[in-house]
Amino acid sequence: MSANSNVRVRFAPSPSGDLHVGNIRTALYDWAYARHTGGTFVFRIEDTDQSRVTPEYIAAAVESMRWLGLSWDEGPEVGGPHAPYQQSQRLEIYREWAQRFLDSGHAYYCYESPEEAEARVARQKAANSPIGYDGHSRDLAPEQRAAYEAEGRKPVIRFRMPAGTTTFTDLIRGEVTFENSTVPDFVLVRADGSPLYTLAVAVDDVLMKITHVVRGEDLLSSTPRQIAVYRAMGVADEDIPTFAHLPFVMGNDNSKLSKRHGAVTIGQFRADGYLPEAMCNYLALLGWSMGDDREEFSLEELAQAFTLDRVNTSPARFDPKKLDSINAAWIRRLDSAELANRVAPFLAEAGVIADPATPAELETLAAAVPLIQERLVTLGQAVDMLRYLFVADVTIDPDAAASMRGPESEAVLKAGIDALEGLSAFAAADIESALRAALIEGLGLKPKVAFGALRVALTGRKVSPPLFESMELLGRDATLARLRAGLAALS
Repeated sequence: MSANSNVRVRFAPSPSGDLHVGNIRTALYDWAYARHTGGTFVFRIEDTDQSRVTPEYIAAAVESMRWLGLSWDEGPEVGGPHAPYQQSQRLEIYREWAQRFLDSGHAYYCYESPEEAEARVARQKAANSPIGYDGHSRDLAPEQRAAYEAEGRKPVIRFRMPAGTTTFTDLIRGEVTFENSTVPDFVLVRADGSPLYTLAVAVDDVLMKITHVVRGEDLLSSTPRQIAVYRAMGVADEDIPTFAHLPFVMGNDNSKLSKRHGAVTIGQFRADGYLPEAMCNYLALLGWSMGDDREEFSLEELAQAFTLDRVNTSPARFDPKKLDSINAAWIRRLDSAELANRVAPFLAEAGVIADPATPAELETLAAAVPLIQERLVTLGQAVDMLRYLFVADVTIDPDAAASMRGPESEAVLKAGIDALEGLSAFAAADIESALRAALIEGLGLKPKVAFGALRVALTGRKVSPPLFESMELLGRDATLARLRAGLAALS
């Protein structure tokens, strides 16, 4: 990785809910670019709209970033030379800049009432004209301003968009040009005095010395507004931040990713048992590649390789099956102790083990997880797979119970109990040898039939971790008690 202490990038969400896939993909690329260049990663909370952005959502955003391993150099809980990093704590700064823009003529008071705005939009729609402010208050005479104020109108502050064009070089899209005539004068400050995003984002970028703005394509159209505000603040063109607009993340049906495509918030993926390593790995692939055939890599490897010139311009497609595959691969990388530690909270949440897990429970988990590691796609699946190890009496799944009512089941359970009672050593190899001799050789059954009833009586499920190893983990007494209970249920 190169060292360039001048690079400063920011991730600036407005958390009006749990951070979603698109947010985190942006954060990930910002983080990776900062780490690759040896620059600074700034985490900033944009909460000027406090009716939507709550303290709970802000706390959840901070927690999600920490869970993913996307550490920041400046921001909430860390501080930094440009603190505070939460817009609701910077209101005086925005008021000062709004006044400066008014004084310099870059902004003006707009007295358009809500009713007048509604009528204007109706006229524009009827005439098939672009919808936007028509500049009515742009050059009001002092007398007209005084008349409006005498009526009790509360003005907003609008930015005076200059004539001409705005051209910038996007690191992903190349040169982009906007006709300023298509960008109506926009509101900087609401009538109640609260700042809008259009003011706060530009002021913060300048004051926090942001050099690169890496963000979603949905914000591309706001770029000429930001550049205009930068210039009004006195920023020279060569010092304006460089933009890079990331492609949309779409569902497999080519529509914008939404709840109907499944879990799209990071909190939900975490609750379902996806690993942070897998989430970062997969999200990095949504619009970017290593440049080779590698599809599994760590955050450190991502930071080593990440460059913006390999980000695609076309939309990325979110494929849940691909995420599952990568998550399963990361689960297989964990050693038994680590996998047990990661599975434990899911079992505790389900009430299967204590919270926190006892040493004995963790020991059992560490012995059990190798039995299911190859089968796990998410950590949450371990709850049903391992529940039988921690409960006194298993609840037999209705579908599994139906399969145990076959004509051979009673004979299988009786023979299995007899075979296991006579074992001197209760280890998996001895258990397997005894049961094969009793059921396959003795009763002449196929393995599926021979072991099916035992599996259901032992675990309550038709599909479970390996049978003989499960019996060893449960121990002789618990195993025989469950087989006897299954036999009694058949009778």
